[in-house]
Amino acid sequence: MACLLLNQDDVQVKIPSVETVDNVTYYNIEVRIAAVKWTVKHRYNEFAELHEILVSEHCVEKDILPPKKLIGNKSEIFVEKRRIGLESYLNAVYQYLKKAMPREFALFLDFHMYDIFFLLQNMAQQFFAEGDSLLQTSQSYTFNPVQLHAVSERLKQPCPPLEVVDKKFDFSHVLDFNSHLNTLIIQSSSDPYGTSNIYPSSLPLELSTFKNVENLTVDSYPMDKIYNMGNLRDTVKVLKVHNTNLKNIVDLAMCEEVHKHITNANDSHLWLQVTHLDLSNNAIETIDEAIRLLPHIESLTLNDNVLTEISNVTLLPRLSQLHLASNNFTILPNDLHTKLGNIVFIDFSQNKLTTLAAFSKLYSLEGLDVSCNRIEDIEEVKNIGGLPCLENLRLTGNPVSTIVDYRVKVLEPFGKRAVEICLDNEKPNQKELDTVSVLQALRIAREGKSPTFTAADAPLFSAEIPSI
Repeated sequence: MACLLLNQDDVQVKIPSVETVDNVTYYNIEVRIAAVKWTVKHRYNEFAELHEILVSEHCVEKDILPPKKLIGNKSEIFVEKRRIGLESYLNAVYQYLKKAMPREFALFLDFHMYDIFFLLQNMAQQFFAEGDSLLQTSQSYTFNPVQLHAVSERLKQPCPPLEVVDKKFDFSHVLDFNSHLNTLIIQSSSDPYGTSNIYPSSLPLELSTFKNVENLTVDSYPMDKIYNMGNLRDTVKVLKVHNTNLKNIVDLAMCEEVHKHITNANDSHLWLQVTHLDLSNNAIETIDEAIRLLPHIESLTLNDNVLTEISNVTLLPRLSQLHLASNNFTILPNDLHTKLGNIVFIDFSQNKLTTLAAFSKLYSLEGLDVSCNRIEDIEEVKNIGGLPCLENLRLTGNPVSTIVDYRVKVLEPFGKRAVEICLDNEKPNQKELDTVSVLQALRIAREGKSPTFTAADAPLFSAEIPSI
């Protein structure tokens, strides 16, 4: 980012070109501070309005702005002459005002978008005016890395001389807003910021000003650019990291460290409050041992990654929901129950599974989504028909879902519990339940087994049998 405070003598303002839009001439201004540059465009009338303010409030010479011309102001020769004159004007004004840099001139050149301190003044003004209402409405705010980088750099400069006297621009309003925020969203992009050569995802930042954040989302910003998490590890309960090309969990859990290895972890790396971790849309290949640094996870979401196996989830004793959609699973181990003993819901949709055998002993399972896999044989459903708690099952999108009487054939292995099963988001109707009863009777007859009755069935056979 640009920093006028530290580079007042390394500033260049040029007007290299003009353009006409809807018969209006705009002058393309190129501003460079050290290595940072950006463009901004203004029409002549905007120059004139600025000049009036600078003359009346900042003692700029009245005659240095190229004069207006009502006739012939569209000719190429005149426009070129005015371009040169306006460029000279901007440089003259800058040299005269660079020590004070009035806010009007800074805004005209878009310093409030690309310069650290003027951007912070803009943020301070917004939070001074709207901070309380923003916090009362949602306690959520989306920052881009440019804003957070400016905050990080400002913390290194406790008393910059460019700070204005007006209290509404005071940096304390930013600190106060950040300290009360409950939900922090960091949204980045791979594109340059605005019209500048600043790439937001390349800017390092720290997050020590956030004291009460419980929900943290990082989207499209690399975790290794964060060099100070502050106390977020002690407050965040819901952590979401998307589109960062994250390859393993240790790079998240120990993001500030130069050498990110689980053997170097200590208590300061523990995320003690996180119960919901969502790492969708990354490039994670394995659930590495660093998952133990988030020991209280109840819901783990790893959709849209490149996982092929389940590992280290036994390090999460509170895990009850696991989302693994759109990965590269082709087969699951038959001892899956030893890894996921208390799991309540699993989402394996959009993988390449061909069998349900691995789920046969997950007795606490209430919901199973295996839609859009490669399950072809209806007999596979027998593997989960005995699960006592299963109520929600999604099989749609598998080859098996195209067979005749698919729904009743899936419900039949559940026996009397068929009425409780919500299959593909739809409860069975009475016709389906009647057909299931017939299929069950046929199966019993075919297998030559007598029906077994439990205490729950007793009322159906309570009439006395007459003696012979």
